[in-house]
Amino acid sequence: MELVEKVIDEKLQGKPLVTDIKEGNTKKLFIESYGCQMNMNDSEIVASILKNEGFNTTDTLEDADLVLINTCSIREKAEITIRKRLQKYNAVKNKVNPNMKVGVLGCMAERLKSKFLEEEKIVDLVVGPDAYRDLPNLIEEVESGREAVNVILSKDETYADVSPVRLNSNGVSAFVSITRGCDNMCTFCVVPFTRGRERSRDPQSIIKEIRELHERNFKEITLLGQNVDSYFGNGKSNSCKFC
Repeated sequence: MELVEKVIDEKLQGKPLVTDIKEGNTKKLFIESYGCQMNMNDSEIVASILKNEGFNTTDTLEDADLVLINTCSIREKAEITIRKRLQKYNAVKNKVNPNMKVGVLGCMAERLKSKFLEEEKIVDLVVGPDAYRDLPNLIEEVESGREAVNVILSKDETYADVSPVRLNSNGVSAFVSITRGCDNMCTFCVVPFTRGRERSRDPQSIIKEIRELHERNFKEITLLGQNVDSYFGNGKSNSCKFC
């Protein structure tokens, strides 16, 4: 079998993510992602959580009630790009849509929370990678006129029970997250500090998600994580039975 290297499609960097409209939802979410495939997958989780809170996604920035940018702290270029995007969001907010709320998700949120909220005052909410379940509460805080932040890292959050929406999908390939965080503490890497310590997702939830994708006729599943070959299912072995 020929091994094919998985490369992140650069066209998806910063591309607004759009999913099917849920009838009855009245609010609009504009969400962009930069960085690794984990960020892309996390944006699917965020969209799924907010879909149940009355948000449908949109690719028109000016129409959005809530604008979220999922960020990367690994590449300097990504950080520069994200700051430019935040300037764009605030320009639209000031000139076109004053009721728009702007939030930063992901690794930059974890690392630069105080700078974004208190010093530069360019966002309304800051949410770390382990706090996406808290988004409804944080949005409520913002809508009440208060800044909101949750960047607490978790020892066990894997979003195992959240079925990610499949955004901008080709209907053939899908990513399934099986681990989060990292324990390696490499001197050149911020992942353990921005995404927390390594934890593995419950194997039954992984199988369930893959079966659902199979039923929807997806043909290729890629297992995703900061370090997938250290998957530790059931607390018994670090041998991944899915590979």
